[in-house]
Amino acid sequence: MKNAFKPLVAALFACGAGFGIVQSAHAADAANDALVARGAYLARAGDCVACHSAPRGKPLAGGLPMTTPLGAIYTTNITPDPDTGIGRYTEEDFTRAVREGVAKDGRNLYPAMPYPSYAKINDEDMHALYTYFMHGVTPVKQANRESDIKWPLNMRWPLKFWNMVFLDKGVYQNKPGKDVAWNRGAYLIQGLGHCGSCHTPRGIAFQEKGLDESSNTYLTGGLLDNWFASNLTGEHNTGLGRWSEQDVAIFLKTGANAHASAFGSMTSVINNSTQELSDNDTAAMARYLKSLPASGGTGGAQYSYDPKATKVSLTRPAATDSGARVYTAFCMHCHGVDGRGFAPMLAPLAGNPNVLEKDASSLINVTLNGTEDLVIHGVPASYPMPRYAPVLNDQQIADVLTFVRGAWNNNTPAVQADDVAKIRKATQAAR
Repeated sequence: MKNAFKPLVAALFACGAGFGIVQSAHAADAANDALVARGAYLARAGDCVACHSAPRGKPLAGGLPMTTPLGAIYTTNITPDPDTGIGRYTEEDFTRAVREGVAKDGRNLYPAMPYPSYAKINDEDMHALYTYFMHGVTPVKQANRESDIKWPLNMRWPLKFWNMVFLDKGVYQNKPGKDVAWNRGAYLIQGLGHCGSCHTPRGIAFQEKGLDESSNTYLTGGLLDNWFASNLTGEHNTGLGRWSEQDVAIFLKTGANAHASAFGSMTSVINNSTQELSDNDTAAMARYLKSLPASGGTGGAQYSYDPKATKVSLTRPAATDSGARVYTAFCMHCHGVDGRGFAPMLAPLAGNPNVLEKDASSLINVTLNGTEDLVIHGVPASYPMPRYAPVLNDQQIADVLTFVRGAWNNNTPAVQADDVAKIRKATQAAR
């Protein structure tokens, strides 16, 4: 009888072993799916899709033009297509490209790719990102486009020396004495979020002048592609000094709060990246930003609203003031007689950090070209800033911005028509 049970026992053992294999396979698939999902989240934190997707193009297939002082460069295809994308990249190749700006074939990438920030991404997150790009992204066969930079300035070998001087290798290390939230926020802001790429001024070699809070230039604002990315330090007028941590977190989630609304390239950051982050991560980013001491700005006294500081009344004809006339006709219904707007739907102009900034590039640009819709959870903003380039001439735009920058105790320098003309020419050429 014992021998009669042997086939049955063997069969049961085989079934159990097979069941174990299936269980292991399912567990492996679940683990891989979780890793892909984690990588997708990290790619959103890095806002990869914003730069590597052209207007009306396929996601992550590249082709977006990026303006540099030497000419336009075009972002590359980072889908896993083996011929035109990164499908043949090993994880080592991928890590080297992301952290050091060196492609699989040895070409140096232009530092418009924020690899000086991505150098801080830790190994665990880098592995998740690689897994996502290889297994969670749809391959797209789309050839990369050469830059518009002319020879000999398009030679890339000098970038090896640029990296030797300006690339600070080494993943982010937690700062002793700082809590978990602060360090998480610092890791996201300095690394994946690469906030310094836009919000830190650049030097003569196009290098960021600071890469973390140890530099007094870090996140003090920077001019890039005809926009001035605002000051993110504790400066009380042009920075975040009058914002609470909750104000910062709300802005990251929705693109608007009581102080300002997102426009320009920040709209894309909100739409594609920060609104999708967890509440814990946006709170951590806010914690870190609000810890930064005041730096940059104008050094003036802290802004205080004063409705009587407006030199020209908007409630009676202002025949002698062109700026007031333009404001009354085109701006007042959204931004208010008192300049306080109807936040968060319609941005205030009184005390707005972008209005108080001495560099008026963003104000000129957004008045000329408007801004894309903020789209929060699939719902577009009700009242996006319209485009006035076809409606107002350079002098009218200069006049209305001069009026706004002088009203309600803003006390910011006038805007010149020549400044408007330069940005009009530069931005119309890019359209």
